[in-house]
Amino acid sequence: MPSFERSPRLKPDQTRNNCRKPEWTAPLRNGKSKQPYCFEVGDGDVFAFAGLWDRWTDPRGEVVESCTILTTTPNALLADIHDRMPAILRPDDYDLWLNPTAQNMESALQLLAPYTGPMRRYPVSTRVNQVQNEDADCAKPVELEVPAQSQLFG
Repeated sequence: MPSFERSPRLKPDQTRNNCRKPEWTAPLRNGKSKQPYCFEVGDGDVFAFAGLWDRWTDPRGEVVESCTILTTTPNALLADIHDRMPAILRPDDYDLWLNPTAQNMESALQLLAPYTGPMRRYPVSTRVNQVQNEDADCAKPVELEVPAQSQLFG
């Protein structure tokens, strides 16, 4: 059973929602530093992650709206970078995922498989790691520096 199904905030009749973003970044740890990568679906197409959201009341009586992006095992493009990836929905599956009255949880769970469609990845600047940087430059490809030692024998 996926861990999100055990959450006390996410009930069986939980409304499902998606998130849309044309790319996302994930860090590859090289020693002590992290190299962020941008991932795109297709030719930079807009796509949706499988997500869940809820509105609940905290102990102080305040209404809280929260959401999460569901993850799955990585596909071949991501496996050397991270042990999981966001569950990417295909456009043909949006209606099933977003249907709040759908009773077949098994059909919805099958949508959480690793994405098998065309994707690409490329390294981006570490500027993306700083929350104040929210511009298009964060998603521009960068050239990785090859460590001097690896150039000795190459």
